[in-house]
Formats: sequence, C-alpha cells, structure tokens
Amino acid sequence: MVGHEAAWEAWRAARSGERMHHAWLLAGKKGLGKASFAQAAARELLGAQAEGEHPDIHTLTYGPKNKDEAKKRDDGKAYELARGIKVDQVRAVQRRLTTRPTMGSKRVVIIDPADDMEVSASNALLKSLEEPPQGTYFLLVAHSPARLLPTIRSRCRTVRFPTLPASAMDDLLRDLAPDADIATRDAAIAAAAGSPGAALAFVELELGKAAQLMRRIVEEGDRDFSLRGQLAGVIGSRQDIPRLQAVLDLARAILAERVIGSAGDPRRLVDTHAELVRITGEQPTYNFDPGLLGMEIGTLLATAGAASERGNG
Repeated sequence: MVGHEAAWEAWRAARSGERMHHAWLLAGKKGLGKASFAQAAARELLGAQAEGEHPDIHTLTYGPKNKDEAKKRDDGKAYELARGIKVDQVRAVQRRLTTRPTMGSKRVVIIDPADDMEVSASNALLKSLEEPPQGTYFLLVAHSPARLLPTIRSRCRTVRFPTLPASAMDDLLRDLAPDADIATRDAAIAAAAGSPGAALAFVELELGKAAQLMRRIVEEGDRDFSLRGQLAGVIGSRQDIPRLQAVLDLARAILAERVIGSAGDPRRLVDTHAELVRITGEQPTYNFDPGLLGMEIGTLLATAGAASERGNG
C-alpha cells in the first residue's frame, strides 16, 4: 500500500506492545486507501486470510436508502437521501458485540466513513468506545476528522494518512494504469491532489480529453466559444455524478495553479475559483445539464486565463 508505511509501523508497534489501544482513527483525505488499510489491519489482527468475509469483522457504512430508487434515478438524489450512518446500524452491531467472537478472542468494527455518522449514531458509538467489550477493536475511517464528536476523537489513537507527491502518483499510475497516455496521467495527478484513488478514478473515467480542452481554454482564451462547446460535449449529456465530480476537481486544480503561479491579479483569480465553488454548491447533486456545466466551467477558466494575460502584460 503506497504511502501507508508510517501507518503500518504504528499499528504493528502497538500490536507488539503490552496493551494495544482499542480505538483507532484513520484520518486523511478521500482516496488515500484508509478503508483498504482498515480491512488489511483487521485481517492481520485476527490472523485471517486476505479474501472472503470474516464473521468477526463488522463493517458499518452506507448505501442507497432505496436500491430500486437509486437504479431508476441518476441525478444523485437517491444517494443524498441515504447519506449518514444511522443509529440503528450502530445499535445492531452493539447487540452483536454482547456475544463472544465467532472464531477467536478478538473482533474488529470498521466504521467508514465515521465522520458521516448521524449525531444519534455518534452518541451511541461513544458508549462502546468508553466501555469497549473485551477483545473488541474499533477502526474509524474519516476524511474530515473535525466533524467527529470531540469525545470520540479523544478516545481514539489517530493515524494520519498523507497525500502522495506527484512522483509517487506518477509511478502508481504507470503501474496500475499502464494504458493511460501522458496527458491523461498528468491531468489525473493534477486533479487528484495527492489522492491515488481519485487519480485512478479520473483515468478510468477517460477524462484526458477534457483536461486538454480545459488547459487550452486557459491558454488560448476561447473567444469564439468553440473549445467550450467541445468541453461540454466531452463531459456528456447525462448526469454521471462521479464523472462530474472528477471534472470539477480538475477545474479546481487548474484554477489553483493559476492562483499560485500567475503574475496576474490574484484577487481576480481567487474570485474566479470561488465562483466555481458557488455554481456547483459543493453538492453531489448538480442541478445543471452537464453540457451547461461544461460551458460554465469553460467560461471561468477563460476568465482566469484572461486575468493572467493582463497581469503578465
């Protein structure tokens, strides 16, 4: 697992000690492999094989509130309704923890994402963290640890997962996505901002062409709107939430480059970046035709490019 060396050292050092902490908070941005680490660490602790379900590994997460509804609708709203780990889920696991482990003396509860628990679920979990059943270990995966109750954080040992440098990201993509061209790899690295999972998702979504068009819009200005039209076409005509999220991440990365590296008026560029955040609302449900969203992004990129040119001139 790339970038997890320090986390493994902390975990294994704790295991070799006299008393291992019962609750661990795995913190870091999305796509760094925290959930994969949690599963691997749980299996190592239990001496389990790497594949197949284990009766003493209990995972709390969330999915569509109504699977049939989620299949019918592709605007993200079904998933929005389903977000948040519920108190009933926590209590169901707590009831299972009143019995002995199935295959040994230990068991692991993985909560992913722990920072997306409802308040009532967090309060219920706190009771287990304060008085953990014997042989029970908790692994909390969190993208934004500050959203957790302070009382939960205080009862966990925190392990932070760092983002990867560009060189490590490039090596990873060459290994796991060998068919991706250089332009796509470079765009994925810029959009992912150190997150391997985000970079791989970008490559899988085949957004290299969108990346090329965005950079051309910034550099060339796109006075006749032709590049923006092409960008709208590349993004697609249906609302595909993962694809739109990747497009937005790339646009933010390109705008951030302009803010940092441009000799233009930084206030104008920051305002442009803020406008991108405003039009999307930072929500997984974008009330836009994807093509229109592509035009909006293109206009913001063109504005950033024009501001840079005026500053350099």
